[in-house]
Amino acid sequence: MSDSSSAGREIHSLGGAIHHLRDRWGAIVAFGVLLVVLGVAAMIFALAATIATVTINGVVFLIAGAAEIGIGMRSQGWGRFFLWVIGGILYLFVGLVLHIQPYLSPRRRSPWCSAPASSVAGFVRLYLAFQLPADHPRAMVFLAGAVTILLGLIIVTHWPADSIWVLGNPAGG
Repeated sequence: MSDSSSAGREIHSLGGAIHHLRDRWGAIVAFGVLLVVLGVAAMIFALAATIATVTINGVVFLIAGAAEIGIGMRSQGWGRFFLWVIGGILYLFVGLVLHIQPYLSPRRRSPWCSAPASSVAGFVRLYLAFQLPADHPRAMVFLAGAVTILLGLIIVTHWPADSIWVLGNPAGG
């Protein structure tokens, strides 16, 4: 007899997962082929792919800016309020620039857009980590701040060679 408490549970294993995927192998292969075709198209049409990527990044910056301003409006201290709101305004500005002028060469954009934004965001995260109460876990906030500052420094020190992977690189950009 089976135990009533384990009647609804399935045993999760790699073999069981593979068995469940066998019925969907056609869709999985079709999705893989689609990704390969889109990747080849992105390499062939590098300028269009870069403009699309930069436009999407602009939208992400706009959403992040609005979210940071929203967080700032709910903060409990004036110092934190201004940090969140100023950060949000900067993100909105960068998002608007990326959205309005996606064709502007990433080689020119990386040093004045990505590097300072990463560095400033990292320092703000470190500052906010120090502002957290001692009983709150701060390690991940410190780590996020340090990694973000490091990313900004890597972009500054390796520019213009890193402009290929920071925001994409149009052919001849």
